[in-house]
Amino acid sequence: METKQIVLCDTNILIEFYKNNTTIIKELQTIGVRNISINSIVLAELIYGAQDKRELSVILKNANQLKLIPITASISELTIQLMSQFSLSHTLALPDAFIAATALHHKCPLYTLNKKDFRFINGLELYA
Repeated sequence: METKQIVLCDTNILIEFYKNNTTIIKELQTIGVRNISINSIVLAELIYGAQDKRELSVILKNANQLKLIPITASISELTIQLMSQFSLSHTLALPDAFIAATALHHKCPLYTLNKKDFRFINGLELYA
């Protein structure tokens, strides 16, 4: 059996999953649940966006099935580098910097619907 690469998902991908976007659902099935990862920033954004306790419970239950990547000192340092380099020139947002730094640090592609928010970051592979 072929081992697939871990793919880091941006928050917008999981939001579309919860909206039952069939294109996103099919792509996530192709990636495979064992290969889908999120970082703690994505999880925090999903929790923040929960509409009620039921939705929060679903988010937490689903997150337990994914690989959760914590924010380490190395990722924090890389985030600061990205913010220093791109916050003024490209208006890189702090959560996006943490997400990009996580993907760069772990050398995994980032699955996002907002490619324009990341395409200027050298070395960052965007999932196609």
